[in-house]
Amino acid sequence: MSTCPILGPFLSEGPGPALFLAILWPLAGALLVGLASRLPNLRDTLSFLTALSLFAFVVTIILPAGRGSGDVSHDILEVLPGLTLRLRLEPLGLLFALVASGLWIITSLYAVGYMRGHGEKHQTRFAICFALAIAGALGVAFAGNVFTLFVFYEAITISTYPLVTHAGTEQARRSGRLYLGILMGTSVAFLLLALAWTWHLAGTTEFTPGGILAGKASPAVLTALLALYAFGTGKAALMPFHRWLPAAMVAPTPVSALLHAVAVVKAGVFTVVKVIVYIFGLDLMHEIGGDQWLAWVAAFTMLSAACVALSKDNLKARLAYSTISQLAYIVFGAALATDHAVLGSALHIAMHAFGKITLFFCAGAILVATHKSKVSELAGLGRRMPFTFGAFTLGAFSIIGLPPLGGSWSKWYLALGTMDVGDAGDAGGSGRPLMLGVLLLSSLLAVGYLMPVIVTAFFGQAEEDKQHSGHGSHGNQSEGGLREAPLLCVLPPVVSALGCLALFYYADELVTILKGALLP
Repeated sequence: MSTCPILGPFLSEGPGPALFLAILWPLAGALLVGLASRLPNLRDTLSFLTALSLFAFVVTIILPAGRGSGDVSHDILEVLPGLTLRLRLEPLGLLFALVASGLWIITSLYAVGYMRGHGEKHQTRFAICFALAIAGALGVAFAGNVFTLFVFYEAITISTYPLVTHAGTEQARRSGRLYLGILMGTSVAFLLLALAWTWHLAGTTEFTPGGILAGKASPAVLTALLALYAFGTGKAALMPFHRWLPAAMVAPTPVSALLHAVAVVKAGVFTVVKVIVYIFGLDLMHEIGGDQWLAWVAAFTMLSAACVALSKDNLKARLAYSTISQLAYIVFGAALATDHAVLGSALHIAMHAFGKITLFFCAGAILVATHKSKVSELAGLGRRMPFTFGAFTLGAFSIIGLPPLGGSWSKWYLALGTMDVGDAGDAGGSGRPLMLGVLLLSSLLAVGYLMPVIVTAFFGQAEEDKQHSGHGSHGNQSEGGLREAPLLCVLPPVVSALGCLALFYYADELVTILKGALLP
């Protein structure tokens, strides 16, 4: 492979420079997409091939490097003495890179079917910004220090703003202002301050196994620093900094998939997990009590967002609040700071990604095929769109945590993590029953806001069917025939739903990747 004139300079020095090449890859794809803007078929083909080749690169070059021993890193630029844009490969980042690059493949296919089927404008701009967001996500995944993570975190925000405002309506512009205001406001006011404070206390911002802050400040100071990180990472959507997420639902459905599954929110919760594991360390979290207050903030977000989801008739709004609730699972597990809880938290990044992208794909397919967006309008559609609603059912069951779907494993490890509380430092483990109860109650609420969609679609009777049933022989006229969306709107959710199933049987592969960092 070193003889390749393009890849040779990167790969001849080992796998470290390949991390930088992985970030450049979607940037090059964005350039090619822009050059092919007048040829839609070529443009969409190039977008798909870029996604496919990026995932192949991550799997064939970066995955083996991540499983190997030794440090895999690459310095891009030294901005100031001791402040370097540095990439480093570690298990959490490898998992995020695999999820982001893998789901980009099916999202690029789905986007073609949706954008064309729905008659969306500015499709070239959409594809370019999407590729830029993926590059930012990979930069976050491979960040070797908090400074590098902050730079790419901001790049994701900026590159996704045009996607949120894609429709160009007043509502879209208003949602875009809220999106940009909350995400940039929290990151500049809180996350940047946390970065500077960490550098002042530790003399470095490098992600280090076991953390870098032990003995550097009092528990009160470190608690304040943890709060800056938690609330400064607005993409994690912890309440009260969550309103940007439902507001962004005005964007096209492929953008919703990007926001909820592929890059944006996953970059947020990934940041929280990585900071807790590699900046604070699990032992320090128990010493400063961060495993208590932050876990309860996440628990409140988990339950309250699920309750709001129950009240939403708009399907995308219901799924948006579901995302806020499910993201809180990841913060909850990381905050508990026990080995099993953090492992469950990391696993939920992948499990929720596949489940939620399936649900949003299905919501978009329903809109393209029927122009319906409310749960109350879905009666009978499951019989006419069996592939779409079959995929929705699998994705919903995974989000709920039912076997044999991937979400059951992440919730299992989170439950085990609540039982470890106390053994890892909590006085008496008094939080065990309540924390486990929150986890179980949240799963029951997920049943409450997802199962009505499935029951309505498969067992409800549409209004037109009721009208026809009153005319004798025409009673079953509207029942005949499928009314599925175009193939490229149906195939991706079917594939991602099958991915939810596969993750149940191959979860041990993910555990193997993660255990070196989380279960030493």
